[in-house]
Amino acid sequence: MNEVVIYTDGACRGNPGPGGWGALLRSGSHEKALSGFEAATTNNRMELTAALMALRALKQPSRVVLWTDSEYLRKGMTEWLSAWRARGWKTAAKQPVKNADIWQALVVASEPHEVDWRWVKGHAGDPGNEAVDKLATEAIDIGLAK
Repeated sequence: MNEVVIYTDGACRGNPGPGGWGALLRSGSHEKALSGFEAATTNNRMELTAALMALRALKQPSRVVLWTDSEYLRKGMTEWLSAWRARGWKTAAKQPVKNADIWQALVVASEPHEVDWRWVKGHAGDPGNEAVDKLATEAIDIGLAK
């Protein structure tokens, strides 16, 4: 099985506001950078979108170590997801899960893979995290310039 290391990050100018996401995929000597922009979004949606787009970019089932500085993303996928699904995408307070559309897409995108969801402290000098932060913020700049 292919082994891939992924770094993801989302950014938003205002929350909500214009947002961007970035992902960096590394496998052996191969590296691929992805990014995107949304005119009106939230930081959490961009964090989730970065992971979703990175997983969708994988061409075959893989062992993935996915690094994120978002505890929302990591805990959602590792701790909260099974309860949300069991309750029909409702929180413990019986409210709809925010961003359920992206969470559901993440479930589908992650299913072919063995994903190890890991947290990295943001803006603390980790080269992978710094690279995807730059991709996400540049995506906002490019999107706003259009």
